[in-house]
Amino acid sequence: MTTIAPAPVRAFVPSGPGLSFGGELRSEWIKLRTVRSTIWSYATVIVISLGLAALMSASIDLAGREIPAVEQATFLAQPATFGVFFGQLVVAVLGVLAISGEYSTGMIRSSITAVPRRLPVLAAKAVVLFVCTFVVGLISTIGSYLVAAMFLAGKGVTASLADSDLLLPLLGGALYLALVAVFALGIGAMLRSSAGGIAASLGILLLLPIVLSMIPAQWLADLLPYLISNAGLASFGLNGFTSASFETWQNILIVVGWVVVSLAGAAVLLKRRDA
Repeated sequence: MTTIAPAPVRAFVPSGPGLSFGGELRSEWIKLRTVRSTIWSYATVIVISLGLAALMSASIDLAGREIPAVEQATFLAQPATFGVFFGQLVVAVLGVLAISGEYSTGMIRSSITAVPRRLPVLAAKAVVLFVCTFVVGLISTIGSYLVAAMFLAGKGVTASLADSDLLLPLLGGALYLALVAVFALGIGAMLRSSAGGIAASLGILLLLPIVLSMIPAQWLADLLPYLISNAGLASFGLNGFTSASFETWQNILIVVGWVVVSLAGAAVLLKRRDA
């Protein structure tokens, strides 16, 4: 009686460039939306933003003071964007987990096998994370505006969403949240550790400005406006964290510079290190 030998199993090795960038975007979108931490993080951003807008606008006491009509949009933008200060911490954690989780589970090997050039993996993650965070950020800031407008209308403060003095800060807050998420993604890719990436990201966003402001050295004080969190918050009107008077576009460029450095470091290490 003869036996039939089983056919040898061969591992699949892509012969070409691998998965297309469009396919990689779809893959990263599926990964991001099917992870429970994503839903909880984005929900937390929205809840924090709405809650702080309600708390801040309800506690404002104008004491009979009338806000000039030309300043009402700017005045209303403050409670509408205040939640971004705390939301940045949440999206930073999400940005780190978006890639560090793949290293902890070993899924990054499958991603790199499908896309041997590696860099499109990082680019796709950054694009998907940026778009999703921007949309959620926009929902949170516009929702916060509606909440704040409801409370402040009884105090004589109203403004149309179409007013540029109100709309631009709302867009700026959403943009900053998206950039912070991508910045943290780069940190997580460099450190490949959830704990280390979260600690580094939150340290840069929250602790570094506090530490530098406590050291009595003028050259350190001069660096404060160039920190990612100070420049980002000032870009849409929360400029109480720095005394610098940069233009909005200059603050945005500073934030983008931090993001570019983070992604560049992640790209270099992703190409050089083993998965």
